[in-house]
Amino acid sequence: MCLIAFAIGLRPELPLWLASNRDEAFDRPTDPLHRWRSEEGVDVLGGRDLLDGGTWLGISPAGRVAWLTNVRQPDTARGLRSRGELVTRWLAGRHDAAGFAAQVQAGDYGGFNLVIGDLLVNQWHWIGNRSPERPHSPQTPALFQRPLGPGVYGVSNASLDTPWPKTLRLCEALRTASTPGAADPDHPLLHAALTDNRPAPDSELPATGVPVDMERALSSAFVQMPERSYGTRSSSILRVVRQGSTPTAELDEWQHDLADTTPALNPARRRSERMALFRAP
Repeated sequence: MCLIAFAIGLRPELPLWLASNRDEAFDRPTDPLHRWRSEEGVDVLGGRDLLDGGTWLGISPAGRVAWLTNVRQPDTARGLRSRGELVTRWLAGRHDAAGFAAQVQAGDYGGFNLVIGDLLVNQWHWIGNRSPERPHSPQTPALFQRPLGPGVYGVSNASLDTPWPKTLRLCEALRTASTPGAADPDHPLLHAALTDNRPAPDSELPATGVPVDMERALSSAFVQMPERSYGTRSSSILRVVRQGSTPTAELDEWQHDLADTTPALNPARRRSERMALFRAP
């Protein structure tokens, strides 16, 4: 997943709201949003990478949730282990964030940003294996982490809250959609931000080590690179809503085709799933 904005702890009745686009090669085998069981034996709500078996966004009935982005680097060599397993390992585990991080070997994975949350105890954490100050530079992988308090955050293919234009725009749309009285899961500003295919001005392009034409193509929220068979494959909106004592995860996903020329969250390609969490925070 390559662009995520998320709001945590803004209001008691809405402990989590997330909007995201997943950019990936269109020939990578993928299952869309559904309920499935991980290799660790845990029920997962989310899509699934069929090549390596993990996921980029998932939530378990016990209220553990995680999402993941890659860090863009010129060297695209695969790590020893799939980054997607980090999400399922968190969903299946019982450790808190510190205990989980202690088991992660930074050098086993390509560059990643991982956000993990436990709705049971209302704790959130960001973990990455590239320096936030220079995520795209060659370096020996090491683990970086920080706890997250209430607020709106954004992450793409740099580090947490790196102010790329598309990240800032999606965060602002989510912030507006999250205001009391306007918390519409299908807020038009949120949909517009997810399907925005305008590239950033060249003066605002990041320098991640890829050619400038790729930087330009990847700078929009909705990525379209048909010549490389690559782009935004799905858009997701996840909300956890608390009504009474039981919170419910509401996850919606829209699939996109390589042949799509006009970005849209097509109702015919929408999948919706709901999952009641076992215990309230």
